[in-house]
Amino acid sequence: MAHTKALLVLENFIGGKFVPCSSYIDSYNPSTGDVYCRVPDSGKEEVEAAVKAAKDAFPIWSSKSPLERSQILNKLADLIEHDLEAFAQAESKDQGKTITFARTVDIPRAVHNFRFFASSILHHVTECTEMPAMGCVHYTSRAPVGVAGLISPWNLPLYLLTWKIAPAIACGNTVVAKPSEMTSVTAWMMCQLLEKAGVPPGVVNVVFGTGAKAGEALVCHPEVPLISFTGSTLTAQRITERSAPHCKRLSLELGGKNPAIVFDDADLSQCIPTTVRSSFANQGEICLCTSRIFVQRGIYSEFLKRFVAEAKKWKTGNPSDPTSDVGALISKEHLEKVRTYVKKAQAEGARVLCGEGVDPLALPPGNQKGYFMLPTVIAEVKDESCCMQEEIFGPVTCVVAFDTEEEVIRRANGVKYGLAATVWSGNVGRVHRVAHRLQSGLVWTNCWLVRDLNLPFGGMKASGIGREGAKDSYEFFTEVKTITIKH
Repeated sequence: MAHTKALLVLENFIGGKFVPCSSYIDSYNPSTGDVYCRVPDSGKEEVEAAVKAAKDAFPIWSSKSPLERSQILNKLADLIEHDLEAFAQAESKDQGKTITFARTVDIPRAVHNFRFFASSILHHVTECTEMPAMGCVHYTSRAPVGVAGLISPWNLPLYLLTWKIAPAIACGNTVVAKPSEMTSVTAWMMCQLLEKAGVPPGVVNVVFGTGAKAGEALVCHPEVPLISFTGSTLTAQRITERSAPHCKRLSLELGGKNPAIVFDDADLSQCIPTTVRSSFANQGEICLCTSRIFVQRGIYSEFLKRFVAEAKKWKTGNPSDPTSDVGALISKEHLEKVRTYVKKAQAEGARVLCGEGVDPLALPPGNQKGYFMLPTVIAEVKDESCCMQEEIFGPVTCVVAFDTEEEVIRRANGVKYGLAATVWSGNVGRVHRVAHRLQSGLVWTNCWLVRDLNLPFGGMKASGIGREGAKDSYEFFTEVKTITIKH
């Protein structure tokens, strides 16, 4: 490795200081295939130090008023926003996403996460009831839980890390966070701003490394009573097993196999561009992406023609080019996995209408070794196919026909996941009926990814346990106590 000197080397952030690690792992630039960063390969020792720092910081941080904590969160939001372009550039390079997506979605949302919880922490109320006959008044109080273990994924690195850190520390907890080892740079950059924002040492600790070592040590630590995890269902099963002996509180936001249901009265001029975006945004690497599109038979052929034409307009290329719509997938291994699904669909007799293996992929000279894939549309896939049952997490979507409302609800629900769904129809009664019957934590109608952060976010079935949002996150990151006063 001749270029070692030029590589960015990250350090863990423990007790308000950057701490070197004894061993490191390589992190790749997905758009070139080159190693560009070295990430600590932390384990038990580093997690132990981080938990101790978080425990030591807890008494002072938890005794601050919500207003004091709110002001610090707002200051941190201001600092990230001030460096928005640097954060966006880093996120794009580290994750492979387009610079446009990082600038307009990832980093602004990370800023908003801090501002949102800085505000919401000021507006929670507790309950109170009277029992005049007994001469008693009951009321509830809420207190932070302690050290929160936060494990975030590689697809929306800073966006999803801050979605956990913000409510945890707003509620008065201290945290040990483990970002994905594949996308650690923006978390490290955020650590550089914590002291300036007024976050006391030890309140936010970030330990970098793999799930198998650093994640395992965090989940198994007896003094971390709470784990919030976003990632795969398989990893969540292991977290559940490993945390069970300690009776930990878990919030698990997992995968999806999200359906879009397009009825024959849908406004296709709105539906098609939105559904292309919901299928291929961020290279399809969003848990909320649409990967099964059910179209009523009367408009099926027209939809398919227009949808494929729109998908072909999306430009795949260098993520730092502002005109690119699709960047690189996260890793060589992940690209191979996604390609395998397309091959399986073809072997089963499905038709690949555009994208992988059908259209030529032209890349700039510097990106020839990157992990790129064209937006890919597959038709005539059977419901039992792995392409219709498993989360692909890439720029691949399947389009199939349906006849009746009853049939499409049954088919849409016929997977193990239940995270998000979209319904396209001009019939208000139908929209409500279908939304009520879909086994899904979120249902968008005639739109996609319109979020009010006050409201619950999360999935049913294998898509997770628990919800996140103003009230839900507050309840997760605090312990409730009922106090009875006899007068």
